[in-house]
Amino acid sequence: MADDDEIQAGAGAEEGAEEGAVDQDALMAEWEAMAEGDDAGEAGEGPVAGGSTRVLDQSEIDSLLGLDDDAAGAGDRSGVFAIINSALVSYERLPMLEVVFDRLVRMMSTSLRNFTSDNVEVSLDTITSIRFGDYLNSIPLPAMLTLFKAEEWDNYGLLTVDSALIYSIVDVLLGGRRGTAAMRIEGRPYTTIERNLVERMVTVVLNDLSAAFDPLSPVTFRFERLEINPRFAAIARPANAAIVAKLRVDMEDRGGRIELLLPYATLEPVRELLLQMFMGEKFGRDSIWEGHLTAELWQTEVEIEAVLDEFELKLGDVMNWKVGSQLELNCSPNSKVGLRSGEVMMAVGNMGRKGGNIAVQITDKLVREGDAA
Repeated sequence: MADDDEIQAGAGAEEGAEEGAVDQDALMAEWEAMAEGDDAGEAGEGPVAGGSTRVLDQSEIDSLLGLDDDAAGAGDRSGVFAIINSALVSYERLPMLEVVFDRLVRMMSTSLRNFTSDNVEVSLDTITSIRFGDYLNSIPLPAMLTLFKAEEWDNYGLLTVDSALIYSIVDVLLGGRRGTAAMRIEGRPYTTIERNLVERMVTVVLNDLSAAFDPLSPVTFRFERLEINPRFAAIARPANAAIVAKLRVDMEDRGGRIELLLPYATLEPVRELLLQMFMGEKFGRDSIWEGHLTAELWQTEVEIEAVLDEFELKLGDVMNWKVGSQLELNCSPNSKVGLRSGEVMMAVGNMGRKGGNIAVQITDKLVREGDAA
């Protein structure tokens, strides 16, 4: 009997525990329902019981971030990335810069032909705006980075020569046969001969770049040094905007790329000149219109006041004037009369009479500060 009582007591305890667990679950469900109801009441609308919130799919996320290349071109970013990069200045706002680079391409084709004694074709691939830090991270290594200084502008630029062009120039200058691709040996640093040959080519390019800017503004681009590691080629802060022009150099079956980077800080001294739509454009000045305006100004009618005297009074005294009140002027018949146009005193003269009218004979013409200079 004792065992039966213990079994019954144990069963009763288990049932009580189950009932307690059910009560706890019910209580938690009730609390959750109340919380959802409060949230829905505060927000004005909430998720329906048993419903689900809508989740964006991958295409919608790409469109929001501006990564959808199908809807827009690769160069036309939209969405969040467009907002982030909106601080970048587009090179298209500098029309003369593209003219300068076109002139550079033509001059480089001739200079590199004379330099290599080979058939060289130089073409301009793209001109883009980019942040300096992003450009350093995008340089394909190995490459040679040339730092040069714009003497008159007192700032720096960067010229990057990729590995393919380095080996092609070395092969051409050292007598490599045509029809064979330049041999590339990876995993070793550039030799002194390779660096010297590339430095000579870079000097030719910098001279052409100086000549390309000459019609716009005389400037001398001076070679500073060659670097292999992009970390040692920092000429601006990573967040600073810059313009990158990518040039393609083809020597029959060989060639490579040259990338020219100019920070906007470097171009700042000639920004007004780069904003021109054509060479020699005058901002806000038109000689024909200036001549026409000058001719019309000489025929403009202006009012001239002859002022005998003027003085200051209190407002209370002026309000007390009556018919018959007299004003005493601090002048005599021989006092000078001032001729004034608006607030500007033009001349002074003596008052007299001519043909029954009161006249003023000009004795002194006032000279303003601007006219005296």
